[in-house]
Amino acid sequence: MPTSSDQEFFWEIHSGLPREGPGDNESTRKAFAALPKLPDEPFILDVACGPGMQTIELANLCKADIVAVDLRQEFLDELDRRAADAKVSDRVTTVNASMMELPFDDDSFDLIWSEGAIYIMGFENGLKAWKPLLKKGGCLAVTNVSYLKDDVPDEVRKFWDAGYPEITTVANFLKVVERCGYKLLNHFTLPTSAWMNDYYTPMEKHLQALRAKDSGNSVALKAIEESQHEIDMYRKHSDDYGYVFYVMQSE
Repeated sequence: MPTSSDQEFFWEIHSGLPREGPGDNESTRKAFAALPKLPDEPFILDVACGPGMQTIELANLCKADIVAVDLRQEFLDELDRRAADAKVSDRVTTVNASMMELPFDDDSFDLIWSEGAIYIMGFENGLKAWKPLLKKGGCLAVTNVSYLKDDVPDEVRKFWDAGYPEITTVANFLKVVERCGYKLLNHFTLPTSAWMNDYYTPMEKHLQALRAKDSGNSVALKAIEESQHEIDMYRKHSDDYGYVFYVMQSE
């Protein structure tokens, strides 16, 4: 288990980033375009929203009331600032809660959205746990890291077995979608730019500054190099794995 020091340096590395995982507004718009017609003022839940780049984009795409949930208050505070700057504060409500124990009634939401986070509780577990929260015919859109090939190098498999043992191919995740009682509306792989522009590139700049700041701290340097290794792995193996948007409707 990570120690408190490990957690401290993890959050230091991740603080101040535009996003807390791969993604971009173009992909958010593409996924949203796959949805059937929503109510004029849909009720949307953004699970594990982070600092909320996609939350703001959703608010710009429709006249929704959005509840954005995250367990880290610093991210919610940042989202509140961004919502104010975007003049959508009246339609974005932040809630500090765990994605494992969402404090909402069944049949509440027209759309549940989650970018880069469902792996924490597991793809199938998430699809099952969140389905009751949807209104009849409601939709769910998530991104999840997936193998893009049936046969990936041992280096890749070892890397992901350590961090996300549930990872499998897109075809297998699509079977999970069907098994959980959803109709698939669209799926697509996020472009490399969605990993780099607002996530890995600013993170890498942050790592450079932290190496100098924490040069005498072995725990900090270990966390820094683990993050650098993650970035290097993606650069080397972006053809083997990626984030995939899965857009679906409850049946």
